[in-house]
Amino acid sequence: MWNLVGAIALLSKVQVSQLEQQAVRIPISLLSSLTSPIVLASASSTSDPDADLAVKSLLLNLKKEGYNADSQGIWMQTSNGTILADHNGTKPISAASLTKIATTLTALDTWGSNYQFITKVSTTGRIVGNTLQGDLIIQGSTDPLFVWEDAIAIGNAINRLGIYRVQGNLIVTKGFYMNFETDPKLSTTFLRQAINSQQWTAAIQRTYQSMTPQISPPQVLILGKSLYTSAYPTATTPLLEHSSLPLWQILKRMNIFSNNDMAEILASSLGGGKVIAQKVTNITGLSGEVRLINGSGLGQQNQISPRATVAMLIAIQNLAQAQGLSLADLFASTECRCGTIRNRNLPLGAIVKTGTLSDVSALGGVFQTRDRGTIWFAILNRGAGDIDIFHRGQDQVLLTLTQKWGQGIASNFPNFPSFKPIPWQERNRSEVILPLLELNPQ
Repeated sequence: MWNLVGAIALLSKVQVSQLEQQAVRIPISLLSSLTSPIVLASASSTSDPDADLAVKSLLLNLKKEGYNADSQGIWMQTSNGTILADHNGTKPISAASLTKIATTLTALDTWGSNYQFITKVSTTGRIVGNTLQGDLIIQGSTDPLFVWEDAIAIGNAINRLGIYRVQGNLIVTKGFYMNFETDPKLSTTFLRQAINSQQWTAAIQRTYQSMTPQISPPQVLILGKSLYTSAYPTATTPLLEHSSLPLWQILKRMNIFSNNDMAEILASSLGGGKVIAQKVTNITGLSGEVRLINGSGLGQQNQISPRATVAMLIAIQNLAQAQGLSLADLFASTECRCGTIRNRNLPLGAIVKTGTLSDVSALGGVFQTRDRGTIWFAILNRGAGDIDIFHRGQDQVLLTLTQKWGQGIASNFPNFPSFKPIPWQERNRSEVILPLLELNPQ
C-alpha cells in the first residue's frame, strides 16, 4: 500500500515585501494536471536488479575497507513508488546534516516559502539636524541570515532618514543575531561596525563591493553605548523595517553550505529537535524512524532512517510544488559545484543534501535518468576511518546507475516533476515606514 506524502499547500501567514520576488502558489486542485503526486514506496523484499547490484558492490567494497554492512543504510525508489533498493531502509541511523532536511520540511510547513523575518528599527527620540537625539533600537525576529549586507542596508536606510549621528545608545533586543552569532554582545558589535563605514575592515569593504544593487556606504556614528535588553523598550517611534530573504532562499543557502548555526536558529524558533521530529513524523506517517536532538545534525543522537530521509524529500517536493518551487530551489544541484558538493563526482542534474560527522557520511536527494525517470535515494554510511571512502562509494552508486539507465532530465518525461530553480535577483529590502516630518517637525 502506497503512502501519499505531504501534498498540502500552506495557508500560514506570510510577511512579504512588495519589492521581493515571490514563489507563486499553485492551488492543490491544479496539481494533478501539472504532475503526478510523488509517493513513498513501502518496504519490500523485492528490488531492482541494477540497483541491487550497485548496492551490493558498495557494501562489498566497504567490507573490504573494514566497514560493517549492518552499519550502513540505503533506500532507493522511483517517483511512482517502485522500490529499487532497500538495505536497513527503515532503521534509524546517525544522519549528521541530513537532519537539516527535517528542519527544512518543518520550516516550509510552518511558515511557507515566502515568509520573511522582519528586523525593526525604532527610536526613543527625535531628529535635530542630522542627529538622532535618543536611543536607536534594533528589534530582531530570529533572522538566521542577517549578515554584513543586511546591516549595511539598514545603515544606508537610516542615512536616508537624515540620521548620521545618534546622541543616545544603540540598543539591541532579544532575537537579533548577526553573522550567525547568537551572542548578543558580538552581534551588537558587528552591527555598530557595519552601519558606520569609517569602522569597516577590509573584509567588510569586500562584502560591500560585492553587493547588488549598489548603495552608498552608511555613516551612522553612535555616540552612546552598545546595550542589549531582553525586553523591548516602550514608548518608541518606528523608523524602518528590514526584511530577510524569503524563507526558501534562506533554506537553500543553509543547505548548500550545511550551515549549522542557521539550522540551530531556525530549529530554536520552531521549538527544537523533538518538536521537529514529531512534525516530520506527522507529515510522513513514519513513526519511530526520526529521532532528533537538534535541527543541525550535530551529535550522534540525531538518527533518521534512509526511508524517512526519502519521505522527507518527497514531502518537501510536494509542498514546494504547491508553492511554485521544487527541490532545486532548496538544495544544492550538481551544476553549481558549490558548498559541500564542490569536490563530489555526482551525476549531472542530481539535487542532494550531504551529511558528515567524524564517523558518518550521508547523502540524500534525487538524480534523473532516461529509463526510470527521477530516482529518490538516501545512503547513510557509518564507521570510523576515511570519510572519502564513503564519498567515493556514494558517488559511484549514482554514476553507475545513471550510466545503466541513461542520463535524463525529468522535465522531458511525462508524470515526473521538473527541477528548474527560480532565478534570484537581490532587491532593496529596507523600507522606511515613518515620514521624515513626523520625526523632525518644522
